[in-house]
Amino acid sequence: MPITGVYFIPSNPNASTALPQITERLRTAFPDEELSPIGRWGLEQKLLRDTPGLIPPQNTKPSIPRYMQFLSLTHYPTHGFIYTSEPDKEPPSDQPLPMVMTTVPPAAHATLFQHFTFACQPFWAHRLTFAVSNGTVYDVGDFRVRLGDVRQTFPTARVRGTVVEIEWRGPSIVEGEFVGIREEDVDAEYAATAELIREFWGRLGMQGREAILVPGVGGEIKERLRGKGEEDSAGSAGTDVARQFMEVLRFNR
Repeated sequence: MPITGVYFIPSNPNASTALPQITERLRTAFPDEELSPIGRWGLEQKLLRDTPGLIPPQNTKPSIPRYMQFLSLTHYPTHGFIYTSEPDKEPPSDQPLPMVMTTVPPAAHATLFQHFTFACQPFWAHRLTFAVSNGTVYDVGDFRVRLGDVRQTFPTARVRGTVVEIEWRGPSIVEGEFVGIREEDVDAEYAATAELIREFWGRLGMQGREAILVPGVGGEIKERLRGKGEEDSAGSAGTDVARQFMEVLRFNR
């Protein structure tokens, strides 16, 4: 599973998209690289939020919103991602609810979304849908960069900003056979690679919302080390970058 970082640059009244600026910064920061697109990519994310009950709570503590996010990525076509708040966890009032990640086949992904938006409508409300269509992919040294404009398609159409996924494609212990690797080695690898990604991003001189070492990142790899995860990692491929996209595209709605 590659180690990645995701950055989101919100649109503003002066510029609805940062794509031309980012592309130009890439060419300027890496003049020795041949920056020609090597492919296209896209995503779609649907955000649901729980609906407050009709009966007011017995205490004055405000309820913590629960979210459910459905994400599909074209570079992980064999499954979709579902990320939901844990129903039985009560964190401190200033902390968000812990989230649980699962992957399902594309057909089940669409069916489950329809189930929650229709059969479970009194409890869950479809708040937002975002999409990246026809994004661009570049290889820059040991990194693969995916760029795209994030367009809100529900409830109203608008451009929300530009998203950048930076994938480390250099040597990494998490891409091997895991022989003799400990959990602390995984943590150290993620931390070191996060710094490489931040250094890459820093060379572009752009300001954006960062998602790299988000809660749960690396969890599937650690499960495999403990012997509790799937031997075949294909079913959990992309869960780290899915968490990162969902973090920057939640928008607290």
